Amino acid sequence: MSRPLSDEDRRRQISVRGLAGAENVGELKRNFNRHLHFTLVKDRNVATSRDYYFALAHTVRDHLVGRWLRTQQYYYEKDPKRIYYLSLEFYMGRTLTNTMVNLGLQSGCDEALYQLGLDMEELQEIEEDAGLGNGGLGRLAACFLDSMATLGLAAYGYGIRYEFGIFNQRIAGGWQVEEADDWLRYGNPWEKARPEYTIPVHFYGRVEHGPGGARWLDTQVVLAVPYDTPVPGYRNNTVNTLRLWSARAPNDFNLKDFNVGGYVQAVLDRNLAENISRVLYPNDNFFEGKELRLKQEYFVVAATLHDIIRRFKSAKFGCRDPVRTSFGSFPDKVAIQLNDTHPSLAIPELMRILVDEERMGWDEAWDITVRTCAYTNHTVLPEALERWPVPLLESLLPRHLQLIYEINQRFLDRVYASFPGDHERLRRMSLVEEGAVKRINMAHLCIVGAHAVNGVAAIHSQILKDSVFKDFYDLEPHKFQNKTNGITPRRWLVMCNPGLAEVIAQRIGEDFVSDLDQLRRLQDFVDDESFIRDVAKVKQENKLKFAAYLEKVSGVRVNPASLFDVQVKRIHEYKRQLLNCLHIITLYNRIKKDPGKPFVPRTIMIGGKAAPGYHMAKMIIRLVTAIGDVVNQDPAVGDRLRVLFLENYRVSLAEKVIPAADLSEQISTAGTEASGTGNMKFMLNGALTIGTMDGANVEMAEEAGEENLFIFGMRVPDVEALDRKGYRAQEYYDRLPELRQAVDQLSSGFFSPRQPDLFRDIVNMLMNHDRFKVFADYEAYVKCQEKVSALYKNPREWTRTVIRNVAAAGKFSSDRTIAQYAREIWGCEPSRQRIPAPDDPRE
Repeated sequence: MSRPLSDEDRRRQISVRGLAGAENVGELKRNFNRHLHFTLVKDRNVATSRDYYFALAHTVRDHLVGRWLRTQQYYYEKDPKRIYYLSLEFYMGRTLTNTMVNLGLQSGCDEALYQLGLDMEELQEIEEDAGLGNGGLGRLAACFLDSMATLGLAAYGYGIRYEFGIFNQRIAGGWQVEEADDWLRYGNPWEKARPEYTIPVHFYGRVEHGPGGARWLDTQVVLAVPYDTPVPGYRNNTVNTLRLWSARAPNDFNLKDFNVGGYVQAVLDRNLAENISRVLYPNDNFFEGKELRLKQEYFVVAATLHDIIRRFKSAKFGCRDPVRTSFGSFPDKVAIQLNDTHPSLAIPELMRILVDEERMGWDEAWDITVRTCAYTNHTVLPEALERWPVPLLESLLPRHLQLIYEINQRFLDRVYASFPGDHERLRRMSLVEEGAVKRINMAHLCIVGAHAVNGVAAIHSQILKDSVFKDFYDLEPHKFQNKTNGITPRRWLVMCNPGLAEVIAQRIGEDFVSDLDQLRRLQDFVDDESFIRDVAKVKQENKLKFAAYLEKVSGVRVNPASLFDVQVKRIHEYKRQLLNCLHIITLYNRIKKDPGKPFVPRTIMIGGKAAPGYHMAKMIIRLVTAIGDVVNQDPAVGDRLRVLFLENYRVSLAEKVIPAADLSEQISTAGTEASGTGNMKFMLNGALTIGTMDGANVEMAEEAGEENLFIFGMRVPDVEALDRKGYRAQEYYDRLPELRQAVDQLSSGFFSPRQPDLFRDIVNMLMNHDRFKVFADYEAYVKCQEKVSALYKNPREWTRTVIRNVAAAGKFSSDRTIAQYAREIWGCEPSRQRIPAPDDPRE
């Protein structure tokens, strides 16, 4: 049983982990045993590790429930403005440790389990990740939920309870193999089904217009059943709700059509309806116009808006009688944030409810809709923008298509009034794109139907105004804002890197956990030898721990004294894992050319999932594994260079690798990564960044000083200039001998001797149609990596640079991001005030 802390260490643990008072520990042990004996092992004599995990989860959950009920009661009594965060993805990861941190129970639970002879870490590893997201967008939503609760906002996350989340990735023969993520197999102790709030959602059918307005008839109905997960704020007794909808067929599904002998088939066909919440689409930054995906998007929107309006109408706790009949105050009581265009149907759906069901006039309904909705854009890549075919919308959501046409017509009338005679502008700005198949541009719908449109980093928001949505900015500049992304320091520092959180708290106290700007005070310790020593020691311990983990799960041994060079993120051409690969090959060739030369040892780790249908991304994974096979087995290299592909990168693996990293690779082509959030996690956890001036890297360099990051390569104006001139890969290939050698090795089969043309597609892309200009940044990247190695040779200077970075990471708390959304978009004031605990006397 692993026990890293001595008894003395346990006694003097600071309260970042929560107090472990004797009464507290005794109560936790009693509750744990009660759950173990009465809830889990009624019919068995021997408890398994999973039984212990569930007993612990239920013990911790007990501390949530009272606070959860009281929070909701408090909201009903105070009737604050409510914030609804709509997202098709919530990449939550594991819940147990995060809940213990936020409730201040971690030390108590550690101590209770220790006294019971159980290993906390072993139990934590049993929990499945809730992988209901692809990457940055879904993980951002999860961080935002944590911050909204911590800032006391009456906020609700709304999404889909996918039965199968992001696939599990196995590497077999060097290739990615996908396996279904059956995360609910053993049950989910953190959710509560709420079947009493089940909502019917309509699809297909036809529209009839009469004197009473439009009626949507002959629809197919699917039931949306809500499952609620508590979201605790950091030690403020606030517990908000993440409500995820699960699709269920109504009991009469297809039975009205059933004739003699058709009954069994009708029951089997219930699966067709229930498929809506079966699986997360595994695409990141890519639009796949499938009917099932559109059904998912409308399903979450329709159920959520029904819920929002029910809650708006009933003001008193526990009362479902409608008491509000006027919608005039709706935008003052409700804010809806659309996380990308995936929930964009909220705009026509709200209009449908107000116009068709509440019988409101168009202008009043439109004013309410626009003042309620706001839209966050997450990408400028054209292939990621949602453009739904009109015939599909016409079949699935006929009334919504009519409403979109009406929205478009009124909007274009406004544009024409502002720019008379500019027909080309009308064409560019229309919500309806003409072509062989007419399409609805969902980003245009969002901009027109929202009062605020934001990008997710300063450079990204500027690009939206300058190019992607320039026409819309010209018309309504007041709508456009920036909200630079952030990460929650609870999960991404206190929870995943307790050693670093501890040495920080010893210097500046614990308030930084909910006020990350306080990290600036660490500037005072940049020359403090004991702090430098402590920071370096924590990093070394994290590296040793991760090295032990790697050996345990994959049998691979790495040199913990080597520089841990890490690039973990979804595999995509724009993120340029290929640039990293070319650098690895260059390092390998240099060692082979001059084996006696001193060389700063590196362990290069690349991890991430490729969308199952993305051929090039899968080839990139195969290339990384092939390079690893050659490099790691070459005796001339020894332990100076190791190349690892980290299998099945996910939230729980990020929590292990990020605290252990020395170097963070953020090397997308300038102008392509909207923000990035992994970059912030590495910065907060004491890794240095090698990166381009893209996304939030720009603001990280601004905060820490460009000299404290390894910035290289083209800036956005350079990329634009190269586009105008014409990017020719051949010129770089001809001019740079080391690049030419690396590319020739890929072409000749040096890294795939049994299949010499294995990487033909990669070479062909790099040489002839590389949208992301890998070769243009190769030379600057390799030179910059030499600076990395030079600094790593001076551990004291390296660690001082790390401290400057950690001290500058405060801006990148999602608390700051959410406070800006609250004040500048949602029109409400965040608060760190604690609400009364369940056992506190009522006011």
